[in-house]
Amino acid sequence: MEVDGSPGCLRSFAALKSQFPHLKLILSIGGGGKGSEPFAAVAANPQAREMFAHSSRELCLSYSLDGIDVDWEHPADGRQGHNFVLLLEALRRYLPAPYILTSALPAGEWALQHIALADAARYLDFINLMTYDFSGPWTDASGHHAQLYAPRSPHNDAAATSCASSVTYVRAMGVPAHKIILGIPAYGRSFLGCSDVGQRCAVHGGDDEGTFEYKDLPRPGASEHVDMGLGAAYCCGGDGGFVSYDNAQTVRQKAAYVKDQGLGGVFYWTATGDAKGSRSLVEASFTALHAG
Repeated sequence: MEVDGSPGCLRSFAALKSQFPHLKLILSIGGGGKGSEPFAAVAANPQAREMFAHSSRELCLSYSLDGIDVDWEHPADGRQGHNFVLLLEALRRYLPAPYILTSALPAGEWALQHIALADAARYLDFINLMTYDFSGPWTDASGHHAQLYAPRSPHNDAAATSCASSVTYVRAMGVPAHKIILGIPAYGRSFLGCSDVGQRCAVHGGDDEGTFEYKDLPRPGASEHVDMGLGAAYCCGGDGGFVSYDNAQTVRQKAAYVKDQGLGGVFYWTATGDAKGSRSLVEASFTALHAG
């Protein structure tokens, strides 16, 4: 299949280097839902781990990739967590520096507790901490899905989770601050019929997952607000009800937090959802991170 004038997606990906030589191209393997299903069996089998690591290296060599990201969402118990670290060890043997090895990990302790994070960090250059989706269709009430700080009196368990609490936990488990990359969503989560956090919600606007891309926010007819105490933006009204997201203002606040904590930077899921001009999230964080 031809993609942007190149044969296949990976060759099209590799072709970006001819345009932008400074880019580091890292292939993410796995993902949410079924994308992660094979990991448990592969990581549990020594021969399969070796094959996975070897084929990962071959992919990097064939397509001029700079590294691999393991997006296993997520080890479900201590045994899988142990095997996850063994998988990283095999990958690092086949992909020594200057290859880059990263992993996307959930922000909640409910998932991270199964992983010896300090051991994982020995092999990883960066952990992409998915500090979003704290609230959504799976929670019993509306809430901010990527708040920087939790409120003093959370209305449910989801509201007690924040970017800061996640970073604090990961650092306490032995991960160096400079290896932590803070995740920022380029989309908002909708709660129809709601106008604030903590309200019961059974219906969600937007796509099948109850989301709107950031470039489509605030919704027509809705008013945008920012809670600087929590580090969260939201809009109310229109076809989305209460929609929680990040905007340029909260992203600058998060960038300041990243600098203050000595973290490695930020990443976005996904860049295609960003807006242009003064509302661009990527531009706001880049400018804030590199100012001064």
